[in-house]
Amino acid sequence: MRIANPFKRAIPTAPVPAASELDVFARQGRRRVAPTNRSRFTIAIGLFVAVYGVIGGRLVMWGVAPAETASSRGASDLIMAARPDLVDRNGEVLATDIKTASLFAEPRRIIDPDEASELLLSVLPDLDPKWLYRRLASEAGFIWLRRELTPGQQQAILDLGIPGIGFRTEKRRFYPGGSTAGFIVGTVNVDNQGIAGMEKYVDDAGYRALQNTGLAVDTDLQPMRLSIDLRVQHIVRDEVAAAMKRYRAIAAGGVVLDVETGEVIAMTSLPDYDPNEPKQALEKDRMNRMSAGLYEMGSTFKTFTTAMALDSGKVKITDSFDATKPIRIGGFTITDFHGKRRVLSVPEVFIYSSNIGTAKEAEVVGVAAHQEFLTRLGLLSKMRTELPEVASPTQPKEWKQINSITISFGHGVSTTPLQTAVAAAALMNGGKLIPPTFLPRTREEAEAVATRVVSQKTSDQMRYLFRLNVADQRGSGNRADVPGYKVGGKTGTANKVVNGRYSDTKKFNAFLSAFPIDKPRYVVLVVVDEPKAEEGQVYATAGMNAAPTVANIIRRSATLLKVRPDFGEDGKSLLVSY
Repeated sequence: MRIANPFKRAIPTAPVPAASELDVFARQGRRRVAPTNRSRFTIAIGLFVAVYGVIGGRLVMWGVAPAETASSRGASDLIMAARPDLVDRNGEVLATDIKTASLFAEPRRIIDPDEASELLLSVLPDLDPKWLYRRLASEAGFIWLRRELTPGQQQAILDLGIPGIGFRTEKRRFYPGGSTAGFIVGTVNVDNQGIAGMEKYVDDAGYRALQNTGLAVDTDLQPMRLSIDLRVQHIVRDEVAAAMKRYRAIAAGGVVLDVETGEVIAMTSLPDYDPNEPKQALEKDRMNRMSAGLYEMGSTFKTFTTAMALDSGKVKITDSFDATKPIRIGGFTITDFHGKRRVLSVPEVFIYSSNIGTAKEAEVVGVAAHQEFLTRLGLLSKMRTELPEVASPTQPKEWKQINSITISFGHGVSTTPLQTAVAAAALMNGGKLIPPTFLPRTREEAEAVATRVVSQKTSDQMRYLFRLNVADQRGSGNRADVPGYKVGGKTGTANKVVNGRYSDTKKFNAFLSAFPIDKPRYVVLVVVDEPKAEEGQVYATAGMNAAPTVANIIRRSATLLKVRPDFGEDGKSLLVSY
């Protein structure tokens, strides 16, 4: 039974046309919607096909070409970046760029990774087989296999004809002098970025930013000139190496410093390394002891104690100190090595290297003034120079009387040998402390950064004491004398700390010198770590090994440094005016 919907309204209907009429309407409708812009439609379809054709073509091209990621393109830019040559003060090349080949692979194009691995290992047997196979069997588009191949290795791999293996030309740093100036020049990493020495300084001074922005690629950069003289550098290294062998030392070092400009003319530390083989730098004991090593410098510090006493005005060079008895303080006894056990004049305290006399000089000045003087000379603060490898000196947290006494003769404060040479230069050049530099510097430029630390009179008196200690046969430095060059200096033989106690057998020796002493031009410092007595000798003190090494360096390098020999009036006559 159907129930009528009361809400439904009647809808009027039109008569249904006949079948023939519908056909007519359909044909008329098709004629009404037929496109009238067929040419535009054809153009649109053509553009659509062209765009997707270009995209497809690019995909095919990228599929057959090396797939460089952003990182690989960045690495390519870095390895092709040109570095400025490093040259010595005379223009001799210390570091330069050469072109080498690096091996890469495109694993997606390698047909048989196992066979490719075996073939490559026949040329590069030091590669890890498992590592190599995993790399070649990966889905990566681009991978490095070995950087900096030799020409022979490159040709051998080319002869193998392995699909998916290729080479890229890159810049490699080359150091013609090898280890001659290794610690000064420094080295770079595999991406040609400076990581040590002056190479790192170049990057930190702005070159790294230039490299990272890609502006260093194929750029003709001007060479960077250093202050060192390669000829003198070779002499210093040669003599230091000979001393290390002759005295069977565990390490040794030396530095030549221009007292008027602060330029480092030569500096070496052994054992050293060849920057062409940077892995050597990671081996034990290969460190730059001259600027990055901290040592108690022993009796060379008596130079600064004596200068402090004279500059204070509380001690005159004609004064004397009683050295007849040891000093007992804080449970310790201060004695002299081969002491004279009598009253000693200031010059005698210096040439006999009296611990007792030097300690009494420090007592006269006072603890606070002692600390202030060493700080003024830059011996207690981190040295500022271009070389990145610089250590910070150590000193007691609180200076007491016992500290001042031991520091007066070189125990209780650790500093770097280079800082010791810089402070000594201030005492030799008229009293001005000049920061050291590994870059060329004129006297005018040096004067602008110099700071007066002692008076001219104190400098003159220290020059006299230096010369007396070498020229007088009683002096501890007489083996450093070189006829015609008026060498002056001070020995230092420090007991090394072993297991918290001073050793009676292990020494750190140094000889701090200057020449020509009537008008000093250069400071020469040599250190010898744990030397043994030479055959036929009883002692292994600084006067027996470090001093003669300094003499050999001066004898061989003086003419190269344009210092003419002078056999006239001796430097001891400087005392006349005091």
